[in-house]
Amino acid sequence: MANTSLKQIAQRLVEDALQQGATGAEAIGRAGEEFSVGVRLGTVERLKEAASKSLGLRVFLGTRSASAFTSDLAPESLAKLLVRALEMARATSEDPASGLPEAALLGQYPGELALYSDDLSQLRTEQRIELARRAEAAAFQSDPRITNSEGSSFEASAGIKVYVNSHGFAGAYQSSYCTLSVVPVAQPNGGSAKAMERDYWYSVSRSMAALESPEAIGRKAAERVLRRLGARKVASCKVPVIFDPETAGALLGNIFEAVRGDMIYRRASFLAGKLGKKVAASHITILDDGVRPGGLGSRPFDDEGIPSSVTPVIAEGLLQNYLLNCYTARKLGLRTTGNAARGLAGAPSVGPKNFYLQAGPYPPEQIIGSVKEGLYLTELIGFGVNVVTGDYSRGAAGIWVENGELTYPVAEVTIAGNLAEILHGISMVGSDLEFRGAIASPTILVEGLTVAGT
Repeated sequence: MANTSLKQIAQRLVEDALQQGATGAEAIGRAGEEFSVGVRLGTVERLKEAASKSLGLRVFLGTRSASAFTSDLAPESLAKLLVRALEMARATSEDPASGLPEAALLGQYPGELALYSDDLSQLRTEQRIELARRAEAAAFQSDPRITNSEGSSFEASAGIKVYVNSHGFAGAYQSSYCTLSVVPVAQPNGGSAKAMERDYWYSVSRSMAALESPEAIGRKAAERVLRRLGARKVASCKVPVIFDPETAGALLGNIFEAVRGDMIYRRASFLAGKLGKKVAASHITILDDGVRPGGLGSRPFDDEGIPSSVTPVIAEGLLQNYLLNCYTARKLGLRTTGNAARGLAGAPSVGPKNFYLQAGPYPPEQIIGSVKEGLYLTELIGFGVNVVTGDYSRGAAGIWVENGELTYPVAEVTIAGNLAEILHGISMVGSDLEFRGAIASPTILVEGLTVAGT
């Protein structure tokens, strides 16, 4: 469905809502195509190609609101959708913080964000399947100890997103996405099945041209799983811990949870009440950037029609902003940061744009070389993080560091600390920042974490 036709349908639905008695309304629409294939041992195990279009409506009756959505855009279906949404709104309770953004706040980022590429549409189905096969084959060809595979997958999607509200905002943008991944399994020569290990690697991009080659992804996945063979436990100790970019990104995800507006107004975050205060080491800067070209969290406007921008969250150790949508901004008496994220139904939540730790000056090798004894972290397991108190405890695996060198793999350990102390304890930040998602971090060195093993 063309951009304009979906937008026009959304506009008419919002107009109809006002005519039916709504004091305000907003509609969000999506239309596009998606593809996914899973290959294991060279054989296709799953294959999906689908096209869809859908529309969600949210109506307001004063401070009451309700939402509904449909994938049937026929006029009679949309009429039923509107009736249902209004009926539900009448039955809900009032919420003074509920409502559309002020009209003066609405708008779109005017620059080019490079969110869409048509090179994905030029790939035939067999070519897409072959990408997954090539990635898995490259892993097997890397080393005879790669004895099995949990599979390789290629996924792609392209489409449009529309947002319209009764304050006169009507916007739409195209986006595309693709990812290729492989999960090889390795076994030591002559080793038992109990000694097997698995790991993965992947690439993700807005375009095929920027995606890593299948061979590079397969070789990287093989390298990662082979370095896990022969893993052992270590004695419990308190040592420096190096987070690789993947595990550092997961840690940064916990920080994002702690600065979400809903966590703040509920007083459910260790960072509540800390605006303007020093919460991290002075060389730590964390940004939320919605206008990074090609970024996986970039967009011209958020899901309430607020233009995207760059929000400094922590600047040189000082907490500058929480991340807010309109609802949480009203609850806190602040201004939205344009972080509204939503599905087709329900009220907007708070989501990241491109939330990242700004890169530092140190190559990863220099960070590793600075550690006399510690853990280079490559995997985090479980969910032992309490954002209310900041208590942090995760199962972990990695490589032990001795005298500045990676020595032997480590598994079945736990790392523990506190997020507030971790932010202050980041002593080195790597130069290897890469964006493989909406949350990203370079390598970091955190001093004085507890590693619990034998």
